[in-house]
Amino acid sequence: MANFGGHAIPGSFFLLYGLWLTVKFTLQHLWKTRHPKARQPTPQFFKKSEYTEGGLLMFAAFVGMMVEQFVVDGPHAHLFDSENQSWVKLMNWQHSTMYLFFGIAGMASVARVAFKLVPVGVDRITLSLALFVEGFLFYFHVHKRPALDAHIHSLLLVAVFGGSASTMVEVFIRDHFLLQLFGAGMFILQGSWFYQIGFVLYPLTGPPWDEEMHDNSMFVTMCFCWHLAVALLIVASTTVLVWCTATRLSVRDRDTEIGLRDTSSESSSQKALLEESEEE
Repeated sequence: MANFGGHAIPGSFFLLYGLWLTVKFTLQHLWKTRHPKARQPTPQFFKKSEYTEGGLLMFAAFVGMMVEQFVVDGPHAHLFDSENQSWVKLMNWQHSTMYLFFGIAGMASVARVAFKLVPVGVDRITLSLALFVEGFLFYFHVHKRPALDAHIHSLLLVAVFGGSASTMVEVFIRDHFLLQLFGAGMFILQGSWFYQIGFVLYPLTGPPWDEEMHDNSMFVTMCFCWHLAVALLIVASTTVLVWCTATRLSVRDRDTEIGLRDTSSESSSQKALLEESEEE
């Protein structure tokens, strides 16, 4: 992660994952609202989406670990150098550990759908644990760094631990729409803030930031609040867009179904009239 690209890649993942969760939870809430006492099973689309989501989590975690370990200057699966009596690339190992727990969350998500014996909520508790591990490692990740570097990473912990806490609550309060949207918003906030960290610490243009200036720390704190507002706006607008689109499509399908029924009833009545006329 010691460059802009290293922050942009996980940032893109968290952004896309947060958007996907917003869409998924909105569709699920819409279906449950229209079928409050439905006895029919959940549509296959939701089950397939869980398989896809868990599979992508495992794939992304595996790729992340492989990149961290086997990049040119990576540790290449060596943790301790016995010759020099020193640890090997502990920062890469910490990143790999973060990815590992997200991979476990992906496996739990797939197992919950595939096997009925898996307890309900195991997907949420493993995802909450993955977020907690991410925040826990990041907390001890920035010691003895410049003031701005440490501060901008510490702000990330707000989104990480906030998402971990809300996801843990979902273990006990299932299918709470606001909790689900809040967790999705925390993923989007994480993603956008990873980009912000990359722009501040590794600017693409212009001079580097003064990492000891207090005004810069004040600005990034205010900027974090702006990112939070944008994340909430993205969640709200995506929810409204998905809700309106799904409602419009369902009404159109319903009208088509009614039209087909009317056509079939008219054809059956015409057939009956023809049979009566032939008998006369």
